[in-house]
Amino acid sequence: MTDAPPAPRRTALDARHRALGATMTDFAGWDMPLRYGSERDEHTAVRTRAGLFDLSHMGEISLTGPQAGQALDHALVGHLSALAVGRARYTMICDDEGGILDDLIVYRLGDEEFLVVANAANAQVVLDALTERAGGFEASVRDDRDAYALIAVQGPEAQGILGSLTDADLAGLKYYAGLPGTVAGVPAMIARTGYTGEDGFELFLAPDDAERVWDALTEAGASAGLVPCGLSCRDTLRLEAGMPLYGHELSTDITPFDAGLGRVVKFDKPGDFVGREALEAASRRADSVTPRTLVGLVAEGRRVPRAGYAVLAADGSRIGRVTSGAPSPTLGRPIAMAYVDARYAKPGTEGVTVDIRGTQEPYEVVALPFYRRER
Repeated sequence: MTDAPPAPRRTALDARHRALGATMTDFAGWDMPLRYGSERDEHTAVRTRAGLFDLSHMGEISLTGPQAGQALDHALVGHLSALAVGRARYTMICDDEGGILDDLIVYRLGDEEFLVVANAANAQVVLDALTERAGGFEASVRDDRDAYALIAVQGPEAQGILGSLTDADLAGLKYYAGLPGTVAGVPAMIARTGYTGEDGFELFLAPDDAERVWDALTEAGASAGLVPCGLSCRDTLRLEAGMPLYGHELSTDITPFDAGLGRVVKFDKPGDFVGREALEAASRRADSVTPRTLVGLVAEGRRVPRAGYAVLAADGSRIGRVTSGAPSPTLGRPIAMAYVDARYAKPGTEGVTVDIRGTQEPYEVVALPFYRRER
């Protein structure tokens, strides 16, 4: 007799999702909204108006203390002690061999206070690694996953909608920055970050305040065309924007240099950091010959590639694999990201196909991202 798996956790907004008729799914141990109606309509709303997301499954971890910045410099590949208060940075945590354990956003909330946001599926791994790696520093690591609800409003109308509910200077808030304020009368940390390729904001607040803020945003955004959005359209939005997803483009078998994200590794920061030696070797390989490169693929036909499908050269030899694929509502054609042999990574390379259930479907190699918003 085996123990039954634990029931998925529910966010503070679970009742709202069910009242809206959301299709729910188990995602990284959480019961999350996949879609509320048409995922294409939700996707289009974010690109043209605004979308409202519950992201409370993400993993928040706080580091505090006089050496919190130095602890993060040691634990992560970025130079976090140099981050100004009120700013955020995209970074990664790697293992000793340079493989990616997770990609993260780190916010500096104060001189001695940082907030690390990990992917839901990796939150415990990141928490354990940070706890171990901060052991020699004057820094405390705290699991704050239950302390926050996370709501995002994304799209060209996001600033106007949120601006009607907050005292914060949104116009002056830079991309990858955050500040404390109030939203609908409750305290929140307001960050200009997101995972959609659009302008937008992420709101960190107490779980008990989540329904109040969700309802206020829904009401304020009604005239602007705001709609609730699920994980399905979040995936197609990030795919169009060329943003990697852990477990697809990123894994312990991939270094930041393999993923074309070597820029996040800061070798010039003071002190040593976990994975440095292996990442220096990966950097040298990338400077000479990159064995695999992450590229974009756009279908000439209508068949959709999925993760794991083989990418083939004109002679039928396997040159790579698809990591993510979906129909693109914005382009009107199927798209994919794939790791391919560097010889076939140049945009416009001819003869590249994807093996879709035994049929070689032609694809155009393009540079990432597929979509870039007008600024």
